[in-house]
Amino acid sequence: MPLNPASDAAPPPVDHGLLRFLTCGSVDDGKSTLIGRLLYDTRAILADALSAIEKTSQKRGLDSVDLSLLTDGLQAEREQGITIDVAYRYFSTGARKYIIADAPGHEQYTRNMVTAASTADLAIILVDARKGVLTQTRRHSIIAHLLGIPHLVVAINKMDLVDYAQEVFVRIMADYLEFAKKRGIDDVHFIPISALEGDMVVERGENLDWHQGPTLIDILEAAPLAHSEHAEPLRFPVQYVCRPQASADPELHDYRGFMGQVESGKVEAGDAVSVLPSGLETTIKAVHLGGANIGKSIVGQSATLLLEDEIDISRGDMIVARNAVPAAQKQLKAILCWLSETPLDTARSYLIRHTTREVRAKLAHITHRLDVNTLERLPAEKLTMNDIARVEFKLAQPVFTDPYAQNRNTGAFIVIDPSNNNTVGAGMVLA
Repeated sequence: MPLNPASDAAPPPVDHGLLRFLTCGSVDDGKSTLIGRLLYDTRAILADALSAIEKTSQKRGLDSVDLSLLTDGLQAEREQGITIDVAYRYFSTGARKYIIADAPGHEQYTRNMVTAASTADLAIILVDARKGVLTQTRRHSIIAHLLGIPHLVVAINKMDLVDYAQEVFVRIMADYLEFAKKRGIDDVHFIPISALEGDMVVERGENLDWHQGPTLIDILEAAPLAHSEHAEPLRFPVQYVCRPQASADPELHDYRGFMGQVESGKVEAGDAVSVLPSGLETTIKAVHLGGANIGKSIVGQSATLLLEDEIDISRGDMIVARNAVPAAQKQLKAILCWLSETPLDTARSYLIRHTTREVRAKLAHITHRLDVNTLERLPAEKLTMNDIARVEFKLAQPVFTDPYAQNRNTGAFIVIDPSNNNTVGAGMVLA
């Protein structure tokens, strides 16, 4: 009897969705090597890229491939042997797609780490098994917690250099837990690894058999989806108003679609919505993508919304769930990380870009500057590069925000210097 392909075929792998994660920690803890190991062991490296790093490793006189070269792409980094900029890499397994951000370890590059952490769903904090918990380990843990990364994985690396000793792992874990308890950091998973040798990264290896927990890739595969921590209401910032003018199709003569990305929640035909800043209410008539009526769209997807009523809407407006309207803020209280080498000038105005809306803003005052090592609140009259502070801005027009702790997409903004269009600050909206 012939086989039934429908019943005998293996079921397709479950897609766990896109996971953005960050690697951070102190200098030389092995962040770049860990990412290289993940890419190498999941076979996500192209043959020409592997050949290039093999040649570079040979020129350096190394006996094996230096996997850190896969992420340390800048020439200055290769010369110094450190990571300066944030290096992003992409790979996928049968169950999930990943975007990895390799954050710099030096204190003077804290702003780069903040940039990488702002979109991460999980952070891997590396600890050198020989050195234990260091100042930069604590600093990056606090920043990751401050920026609302929901899950932390403390990977105690270089276990091969301490003879894979279980007591070293236990001691470092106890030290970190003591620090984390004082700072209110929870949801921490600990794992011993050797990024150089590959133990407990993708394969279990043979040297850490005393650790019965999942491998690092198992933890990543099982991490919750972004936006799955709690239900989020619809937030749809309008990027563009679509009005086809030259078309032979008579149905398009009166077409008015509002294009953008679903920043949170979902939207489908029949949903009751409000439009900000006007506050007018209407109903979703249709949801289009590429000219096709797709019926609904979920968070992260781009779409074109058609409304039942004629409402004057332009770029920067926001379509939201009628029963969950965000606050309209003209006094914006926030945690601000200053990114520019030029200090914050309290006498001048800046531009704040929140979703697709851009408004003039001026600093009202600095409540305090945060010492990220101790969390001590210090008085401050100005902010310099890498400073993190609680501030308040006065805005020329309102923006429509949610607290960052509730919605990272509509709770975040950037500060722009209008004289050169440089991004000089990144902020997180407080309640």
